Amino acid sequence: MLSNLATRDVETLIHPYTQLASFRETGPLVLERGEGVWVYDTDGRPYIEGLAGLWCTSLGYSNHELAEVAREQMLKLPFTHLFSGRSHDPAIELAERLKEIAPMPVSKVFFCSSGSEANDTQVKLVWYMNNALGRPQKKKIIARLRGYHGVTIASASLTGLPANHNDFDLPIANIIHTSCPHYYRFGLDGETEEEFASRMAAELEEQILREGPDTVAAFIAEPVMGAGGAVLPPKTYFEKIQAVLDKYDVLFISDEVITGFGRLGTMFGSERYGLRPDTLSFAKAVTSGYLPLGGVMIPETMYQAMLDESRKLGTFGHGFTYSGHPVAAAVANKTLEIYKRDRIIEKAAASEPFFQKRLSALAEHPLVGEARGIGLIGGLEIVADKKTKQQFDPANGVAARAVSFAQEEGLIVRALFGDRLAVCPPLVISESEIGELFDRLARALDRTADWVSREGLKAA
Repeated sequence: MLSNLATRDVETLIHPYTQLASFRETGPLVLERGEGVWVYDTDGRPYIEGLAGLWCTSLGYSNHELAEVAREQMLKLPFTHLFSGRSHDPAIELAERLKEIAPMPVSKVFFCSSGSEANDTQVKLVWYMNNALGRPQKKKIIARLRGYHGVTIASASLTGLPANHNDFDLPIANIIHTSCPHYYRFGLDGETEEEFASRMAAELEEQILREGPDTVAAFIAEPVMGAGGAVLPPKTYFEKIQAVLDKYDVLFISDEVITGFGRLGTMFGSERYGLRPDTLSFAKAVTSGYLPLGGVMIPETMYQAMLDESRKLGTFGHGFTYSGHPVAAAVANKTLEIYKRDRIIEKAAASEPFFQKRLSALAEHPLVGEARGIGLIGGLEIVADKKTKQQFDPANGVAARAVSFAQEEGLIVRALFGDRLAVCPPLVISESEIGELFDRLARALDRTADWVSREGLKAA
């Protein structure tokens, strides 16, 4: 029997990434408040927020400084826009801060409200730039299978997951996909990580040659795949991929919507992996998720092309009502200030060994085929047979059942494509809270194993 609040939810809201039919029976988990790494439902029951909301609440919940700066900005200048040459101090200051900490040379910053909008903008700017440079055929953008880049029409096309394409008539033209670099799942017998990385780079080069180098404009990748399974790149992967991109003059877009602002123990994931991106997308933790804000870091070559097109066309015809929203920008400025002042990223890096030790230990669980992560992010793959890596029938929803058991244990984690579980807590999590997180997750996995046994579930 659903509560009154849950019934109202079911009758009024559409929930993203939810099985809408079964949801009418189960109803929502209604959260009421949060503090630190904990959130509380309407019955007052506490949960460790093991995914930092959606990979974003790096400073945890109810940070009073962020709330106060938002209040002050709302009383001072609650809204203005950046259209037609208008501006305001919070957006200017934020752009300056971002240029200063960027992992590559940045000429300008374009603001929007989400990672999806940022990656949609990346597609448009790549096309716009190549038109300005007199290369109207150089428009194809290569993304990766199981990569995640958003859900707007262009960004969902970049995303390489079936649920984001099926029956949405996606992907659109000029978006193509290359292989998923998940060594555990797709490495060949006897193949080392380095050999697997070489094969992935060779496949990318063959794809560029097959499509025609004069038609391939850009390659987009997350330093660590997020919604595609919290998957780390194999050793030497990006080094070899970037050599291919350089060879064929293909722009490298780093999607740091999840890995930006400390998640991997460095300000940006590009730094952790030694990447040399041309452009970069960001969102989520730039405001610790407190307000919607995202953006694109733009190199000088792209900016000059934008200037040329603007002169020719009379305007730069792209932007959003909330590009550089003053309240969101003010909160982002305070967030970046706190990261630096309180050494949040350094402290997260110091927590990495214990976090990864507890994560790796779960590889011994009878249901876990892979348990691997970096920084304060990790992914688990649930399998039916550890030796053969065979998976359960997706219709059984084993990872989803594990998430349900975790919730009953007072832990929020997320099931992802391929029976994978993701763990990504706020960066401010303490060592004792990390221990409690993994204790609860281990109990949830034990309960899942018992359920699998009772149901007699076998490999697909």
